[in-house]
Amino acid sequence: MRTYDVAVAGASVAGCSAAILLARQGLSVALLERSPDPGAYKKLCTHYIQSSALPVIERLGLAPLLEEAGAVRNAIDVRTRWGWVREPAAEAGRPAHGYNVRRATLDPLLRGLAARTPGIDLRPGHTVTGLLGERGRVGGLRAQDASGAAVDFAARLVVGADGRFSRVAELAGIEGRASPNGRFFYLAPYRGLTPPDGRSRMWFLEPDIAYTFPNDDGITVVAVAPAKARLETFKADREGAFARFVRALPDGPDLDRAVRAGPMMGFVDWPNLARAPVQAGLALVGDAALSVDPVWGTGCAFAFRSADWLAEQAGPALAGAGGAAALRAGLGAYARRHRAELAGHALHIRDFAAGRPWRWPERLLFSAAALDESCARDLFAYAARNIGLARFAAPPALLRAVRVNLAHRLRQGGPRRRAGAPALP
Repeated sequence: MRTYDVAVAGASVAGCSAAILLARQGLSVALLERSPDPGAYKKLCTHYIQSSALPVIERLGLAPLLEEAGAVRNAIDVRTRWGWVREPAAEAGRPAHGYNVRRATLDPLLRGLAARTPGIDLRPGHTVTGLLGERGRVGGLRAQDASGAAVDFAARLVVGADGRFSRVAELAGIEGRASPNGRFFYLAPYRGLTPPDGRSRMWFLEPDIAYTFPNDDGITVVAVAPAKARLETFKADREGAFARFVRALPDGPDLDRAVRAGPMMGFVDWPNLARAPVQAGLALVGDAALSVDPVWGTGCAFAFRSADWLAEQAGPALAGAGGAAALRAGLGAYARRHRAELAGHALHIRDFAAGRPWRWPERLLFSAAALDESCARDLFAYAARNIGLARFAAPPALLRAVRVNLAHRLRQGGPRRRAGAPALP
């Protein structure tokens, strides 16, 4: 048995980020990854990182590596019943952009950065099989290495960064709270679809959703999230139904001039899932703590940010002399931060995942965003999770949206599209 300050299960976005940020505080970190392949990566992903994760990406030193690898600085245009809404430049003080990058690029880059960080003991090919500890407190991980041998990693803090189907959470008895998703999801990569301006696009078709995300290496991810009423049609002819759906999009991409660059992937049922993020001696980050409807592309950003919050709250407790009491306080602070930052977003995402029509505040705010740049800026700040639901739908924001819509009506049918926003080809 080897003893560490922290043992992390899962060397993907959340796990590597947490390990790096904790090790930089002088802590010893065992980083366990089930796959023995250094190039392993998550295959089913939107490959879209919200701008809210940019400060963490920059702190990690990952941004220049992503730029060098060709990651696309993202901006997005959204199609609603009120027309196209173009994402304006970010307001001063908010992150300027996120990144579109394939996980085949992102995951190995981040894992390599972790491997080069002093204090991290990266263990590929190690599958978690049990938890160590006593008296109800987790005290380490038991794993099986590539040869089948059992290896124990004692640690003052165990971090479950092993995804939606977290083995660590299962072993700790942390059950997830699930809520249904009224849509299913398929995506496929293409070459020859990158728009001249390099911008992402998203279609809200009520209740169906689709998007195109340009990525590194000339790959554009095309995804559809239809309501489950269409599921039998897709099951009967998945490729044909996918192509027909995309070709019917208003101002949609031209699949006839594109070349498929990989297989179609997806799922027919993906309930929203949330778990309590802490237990005695244990913290969950990323999808292990919160995994919601992927149509919003929040998974990677939530992974980066939750890892950062954990390192910020628990790291000083582990590095100091406060012992178990200080760690308990640090984990409690992490749980409160996680809830304060993400609970409102998760609530709205779960509610919208049912496939319901727009509610009146949403109609009001989205229609105003198509007419007014300030309203559009707040819409995209919320969609990128840079501001919370309470601010996005606050009474002053709703009142401003009312004024914008009334002014438009008083102009007796003036253009619904905001001045300067393009009618995209």
